[in-house]
Amino acid sequence: MRILLTNDDGINATGLKVLEKIARTLSDDIWIVAPMEEQSGAGHSLTLTRPLRIRRHDERRFSVSGTPTDAVLMALGQIIEGPKPDLVLSGVNRGANLAEDVTYSGTVSAAMEGALAGLRSVALSQVYARDGTGEQVPFDAAESWGEKVLAPLLDWEMPHRTLININFPPIAAEVVKGVKIVRQGFRDYGRMKIVEGTDPRGFPYYWFGLGGSVQTAGHTTDVEAVADGYITVTPLQLDLTHDPSLAALEAVYS
Repeated sequence: MRILLTNDDGINATGLKVLEKIARTLSDDIWIVAPMEEQSGAGHSLTLTRPLRIRRHDERRFSVSGTPTDAVLMALGQIIEGPKPDLVLSGVNRGANLAEDVTYSGTVSAAMEGALAGLRSVALSQVYARDGTGEQVPFDAAESWGEKVLAPLLDWEMPHRTLININFPPIAAEVVKGVKIVRQGFRDYGRMKIVEGTDPRGFPYYWFGLGGSVQTAGHTTDVEAVADGYITVTPLQLDLTHDPSLAALEAVYS
């Protein structure tokens, strides 16, 4: 099985090293193509206004001077020699990709690009418990549970133009409660945090933070399940069409 590894935290990220350890429990045929620098929040963006550069780090390890989507496109169209990958793994992201994070996330978007190419694709993220941890984010849960969560997906027939989003809770591996299949949640944007500060020259700056989540009966979403101590597995689809509105809009324009 040929596996492509990528991420949005960059070629030198700790989470990518963790992902490589996980992937090598599944196969020896590994290619790594990731952004040269961190691209968190890049979403599904493409670089169209400047040329891309490729840096080769060893025989099957490359970095691209662009977004996670750029990295996957370059991997599939320019870098990987021989057969296309059987599996695209993106991550392990430093931080959560829960709820509407999936629309901003470069990690999830790299997996989306794999799915658009018709490849089995999975995004993996390690949630952390508090702000300000920097490079000290513990990946214990992802490293210990990664193979167990991925292995069942290898034989599962993934529907066309879908991908899997996995989040590991911010707790020690031995106290993880298990794996939960849940839907994407949403946060309360009325509680979106905007942190204001002043730079060394005296000018104001602003930094976005996350608000609370919308609670559901039975805790059926990814946000709630991770908070409850579970690894979440959420199937996502690339078709964003809201089918119930089609007939209603037909009536509006008739």
